[in-house]
Amino acid sequence: MKTAILISGRGSNMRALLDAASAPSYPAEIICVISNEPNSAGLEWASNAGIETDIINHRDYDGRTSFEDALHKKLISVDVELICLAGFMRLLTEHFVSKWQDRIINIHPSLLPSYKGLNTHKRVLVDGVKFTGCTVHFVRSEMDDGPIIAQAVVPVRPEDDPDTLAARVLAAEHECYAFALRLVACGATTIVNRTVEIVGAISPETALFNPSPKPLVDGHSTKTENEL
Repeated sequence: MKTAILISGRGSNMRALLDAASAPSYPAEIICVISNEPNSAGLEWASNAGIETDIINHRDYDGRTSFEDALHKKLISVDVELICLAGFMRLLTEHFVSKWQDRIINIHPSLLPSYKGLNTHKRVLVDGVKFTGCTVHFVRSEMDDGPIIAQAVVPVRPEDDPDTLAARVLAAEHECYAFALRLVACGATTIVNRTVEIVGAISPETALFNPSPKPLVDGHSTKTENEL
């Protein structure tokens, strides 16, 4: 499936997708990388990897509609079938999303629908939640909204700060995004209402605990997961 990646910055998740797509058996082919920021570090990396790149600077247009029209025109011109947003820091309107309905996917650094928007890791730590993670979803015009394809769970550690937590979530993002793109590109996903049904999907059989019930507490062994 011919895939375009839209970025605005360093392109960390873009690199993960390009690495995955370099395997001959991978069902998506990254045919272009487009940035709305001329100085995006990811553009140079993609170009060095032999991928066509382009800049469509939103500041060169008089509004969202004209910017999105230029973006749409470029994508059509190279026969794109699927769009991956990878740190693309522009909200896409219904004007654009409707043209690419169910053909745009995005990754967000939280377990949606919790913690939409920015500063997710700081907000997670302030709230004291024990698990966070990342979500790959089909895009809708509302921010960080749409049917969920896959999620990865990351435990929050007592010593975490926003930077250490972000680093561990980002590592999970790289794996989760490549996995989710594989599912979409090979035709394994079907959207039914707001739910993504996946052919052959297998879910984990065990619960996760944080803190773990296994370590010693006050000199006594806590119950194991099987005993709870």
